[in-house]
Amino acid sequence: MSSRGKRDREPRVSSSSSSSSSLSSSRSRRTGEAERARGRREAERVRREAELPSRTGRDTSGPAGSGRGKRQRDSEGESEPEPEPVRYGRFDPEDQRSRHCPYLDTINKSVLDFDFEKLCSISLSHINVYACLVCGKYFQGRGLKSHAYIHSVQFSHHVFLNLHTLKFYCLPDNYEIIDSSLEDITYVLKPTFTAQQIANLDKQAKLSRAYDGTTYLPGIVGLNNIKANDYANAVLQALSNVPPLRNYFLEEENYKGIQRPPGDIMFLLVQRFGELMRKLWNPRNFKAHVSPHEMLQAVVLCSKKNFQITKQGDGVDFLSWFLNALHSALGGTKKKKKTIITDVFQGSMRIFTKKLPHPDLPAEEKAQLLQNAEYQETMVESTFMYLTLDLPTAPLYKDEKEQLIIPQVPLFSILAKFNGATEKEYKTYKENFLKRFQLTKLPPYLIFCIKRFTKNNFFVEKNPTIVNFPITNVDLREYLSEEVQAAHANTTYDLIANIVHDGKPSEGSYRIHVLHHGTGKWYELQDLQVTDILPQMITLSEAYIQIWKRREEDETNQQGA
Repeated sequence: MSSRGKRDREPRVSSSSSSSSSLSSSRSRRTGEAERARGRREAERVRREAELPSRTGRDTSGPAGSGRGKRQRDSEGESEPEPEPVRYGRFDPEDQRSRHCPYLDTINKSVLDFDFEKLCSISLSHINVYACLVCGKYFQGRGLKSHAYIHSVQFSHHVFLNLHTLKFYCLPDNYEIIDSSLEDITYVLKPTFTAQQIANLDKQAKLSRAYDGTTYLPGIVGLNNIKANDYANAVLQALSNVPPLRNYFLEEENYKGIQRPPGDIMFLLVQRFGELMRKLWNPRNFKAHVSPHEMLQAVVLCSKKNFQITKQGDGVDFLSWFLNALHSALGGTKKKKKTIITDVFQGSMRIFTKKLPHPDLPAEEKAQLLQNAEYQETMVESTFMYLTLDLPTAPLYKDEKEQLIIPQVPLFSILAKFNGATEKEYKTYKENFLKRFQLTKLPPYLIFCIKRFTKNNFFVEKNPTIVNFPITNVDLREYLSEEVQAAHANTTYDLIANIVHDGKPSEGSYRIHVLHHGTGKWYELQDLQVTDILPQMITLSEAYIQIWKRREEDETNQQGA
C-alpha cells in the first residue's frame, strides 16, 4: 500500500515539473518575439532615415555605427555633405527659374507709364497692385483667381512688377524674377538721388536720351495737360526750378520722418510733390514728358475741390494756397516753426495804415475826426510769401487809328508801392484806408505776382499792360528801410522763372519761361512743348508770376543778356 502510494506520488511530481518547464519556454518565446519585433522596428526606422537624410540630418549607418562610419569617411578623405536646414512657415526659396526666366524678352518698355494712380484696372483697388510689363496695365494680386493671375493665363502675359515692393514675378508659375537688366524699370518707377548727384544738378549741361529716342534736359520736361490744368502745371514747373526747394524734395529722407496727426491728408501733398520732383529731374526716363496725374489728384483732394483738373483756375490763387499748404503739412506754423518754404520764400514788411473819414462829411467834421486816435496812423510787422504788384488802369478807348494802345510800364514804377512813401487807398464796404508798405527783409527767392485781373459783380476783366523788366541785376536796396539796409549784404536779383497768361481771363492758357542753370539758356514750356527762347523775347510777354533769385557774393552772372 505504501509502495503504490509512493509510485502514485512520483508521477505527480514529474507532471508539475513539466508544466513549469513549459511555462518558462513559452515566456522565452514571447521575449524572443518581442526582441525580433523591436529589431524589425529599428530596422524600419533606419531604412526610413536612409531614404530621407535631408529631413532627419542623421547618418544612414544607424546609431551604433554612425560615429565609426564618420571617422572612417574622414580618414578616407571624403567630406560628408551638410544637411539642408528645415524651414517652416511661409518660406519661398529662390526658384531655379528665377535667374533664367524665358519671358523677359516679352517686356515692352514703350508702354510702361508709372505716372498714373496705382489702381487695379478691374477692381479699382490700390492694395497689392501689380503692373503687367507686357501691356502696361495694372492688376491686383498674384494668387489663384486674382486679376493678375487670370490676365496672365488669358493673354499669355507673364512678367509682372509689384508696384509697392518693386519685385518682379512670373505668372502663372508664381516665382520671383531676379535679373539686373530690370533695374531701369524700378528706377523709372521710383527714382533716387544721392547727395553728390543733387549737388551737380546745376552744373551739368548734358542731354539725356529717353527710351523712345528723344533727348531732353532733366528738369526741363513737359507736363501733360489732362484737360484744363495748365495753371497748376506752370506753377509746379516754376517751383521745380528753385534749387533749394528742389534739393529738399529730391531726397525723401528730408521729410519722411515728419509726424502728422492721424487722419491728416495734407501730408499726401508733400509726398506727391516729392515724387513729381524726382520724376521731372530723372535722367533715365522712358519718355521726355511727365504726367502730373497723382499730384493733381492730391491737389483736388486736399483743396476740397477748390482747384480741379477739369476747370481752369487762377495761377496766383493756386500758388498762394499750395505754398501755405506745403508749409502747414511740413509742420510749420505762422510765427514760430519754420520750414523749407519759409526759408526760401518768406520775407517781411511794415504796413502803415491810416483810417480816412467818409468823403461826404463836411470839411470841419473831417478835420475834427482826424484828431481822434482812431484815425491816427498805425504800423504792424507782417510776413509775406510773394509781393503783389498793381498795374495802372488800362485805356478804355481806342486811339485815332482805331486801334487799342497796349500800354507799357517799367517794373520799377510798380515796385514803388513798397518804397515806404507811396500811399494807396483801399476801400471796404464801410470804411476807407490809406496804406503804405516798406520792406524789412528780402528772402533768397522773391516772387512777384502782377495783378492783371479785376473782379466786379458781373465779370472778370484782364489788364493787358506789358511790364518792361530786365532779366538780371534788379537792385531792391532802395525799397528797404534805412536801418535794415546794413543787414542785407546782397539785394540784387536775377530772374529764373516767368509765368505768362495768354488770352481771355476765363479761357486763357498758361506758359512758362525757365532758366536752366547748367546751360544758362532760357526755355519756354507749354504743356508738352519745350522750346528754347531768347531772353529778349521774355520781356514782350504778359508776365503774371515771376520768381527772382538773390545773387550771392561768390556768384558770377552766367545768364548773358
